[in-house]
Parts: sequence; C-alpha cells; structure tokens
Amino acid sequence: MNATPYARVLFAGPDLAQGSFAELFRRQLLALRGESALADIVDTSAGHDLLWQRVQASPRPLLVIDLEPQSSSQHLDWLRSELGRLDAPEQVFAASLLGQFDADPAGAACTLAERRELHLACVDVPALPESHSWSCIPPHARRLLLCNGPRCTRRGALPLWKKLRETLKAAGKLECEGGVHITRTQCQFPCDEGPTASLYPEGEWYRIRDEEEVLRWVQERIVEGQQVPGLLMRSQ
Repeated sequence: MNATPYARVLFAGPDLAQGSFAELFRRQLLALRGESALADIVDTSAGHDLLWQRVQASPRPLLVIDLEPQSSSQHLDWLRSELGRLDAPEQVFAASLLGQFDADPAGAACTLAERRELHLACVDVPALPESHSWSCIPPHARRLLLCNGPRCTRRGALPLWKKLRETLKAAGKLECEGGVHITRTQCQFPCDEGPTASLYPEGEWYRIRDEEEVLRWVQERIVEGQQVPGLLMRSQ
C-alpha cells in the first residue's frame, strides 16, 4: 500500500507515541508499510509544533493524514490553514478520517492515503467570515462540560454529546433561559471513569456512559432538579 503520488505521508494525531492505541497503530502500520513508516508517525498530544517541523523538513509533495479522534470539518479546515502557512503549501495536502476509527486504524489511514479524491489542498482554504450568526452568548443558567479527550472519545463521548444535545433540546432545556449550555472539552480527568461530564455552577462531576444514562441524567438532574447519586463521581 505504498503506491501513492507523494514523496512522504505523515500520520499525525494524539496518543501515537505510547499507550495501547499507539501500540496497535504502530503494529498495524509496520505490517502494512514496513519499518520505515514508523518514522512517519507524529504524536500531537503535546501540541502541533513537532508536526509543523516535520512538514517543513519533509520532501514534497506531502500528505498529512489527520488522526485526531475529535476531528471535524472545522478542525480539518484549521489544520489545512496552518499547513498552508508553511513552505511550498501548494504541494502539501491533508486528509482526515474525521474521527471514524475502527479495529484497523492504520489500515483505514493507509487506505485513505491511496484515495486522492479525498485529499484536500492546503491553499485557498475558505477564511472565517468576519461576522458570525453564532457570535452572541446563548442564554443559559448552567454549563455542562463533556470531556472529548482521547480516552473519553474512544469510550463513545462524541455520540453521547449528540444525544445530550438532542435530549436537552427535546426537554426544552438547551441554551435557553434557565437551561443548559453544553460544551465539549479536552481531557478533564479522571479518564478511567469516563466519559466525564462536569456541571457548573454546582461543580458536580458525572460519569455518563451510554444513551440510557443520558436520558436518566437529563430527566432527573435537569428537568426534575434531583440529585443522581448513581452517576455522580466522588472525589478521592
């Protein structure tokens, strides 16, 4: 699976240096592309400076595969914009799995590397508009911060975020007077108990793991105003 039109393909994302996901990804990539491909892995857990350096030092044309588990269209636009600031941007391309991982992440990434119709140039990325329809602070009485860090994401935090929004909206409690403003965050800890959600101003921390617990939490905590001790995290 090395027959790409690129001089180099970089695989960039968090948790690629150590841990179970890194071990799995490296083993799969080794089997697919050989030992030399391991040098094409760039861990972004601590930020993207290393990726920018590797891109600058890499031959062109170059493809960057985005392995951010929280990736979205907006994240990919940001990545393309940043890559477009580097040298020879017209020869740099980006592609993303957009957070869709399966049991064979390296295989999915390598297949994506072969599909040129899914690769996007890093020049002429549409700029953000000067004014936005979302520029006002939405009305709310509480803020719910749902962790979308790497470990919570792999435990299903993204579909839970969507379910939380749907359930809060159906209950008439989403971003309204007396309602809840929900925001995704990076890692909040404690990772082993996630997906983690914290509610403010109360400062309560919850473990919400599936759609049944979403429905229970919204109904009991937000609609009825009751405590939900079965989902509440306790400080050590």
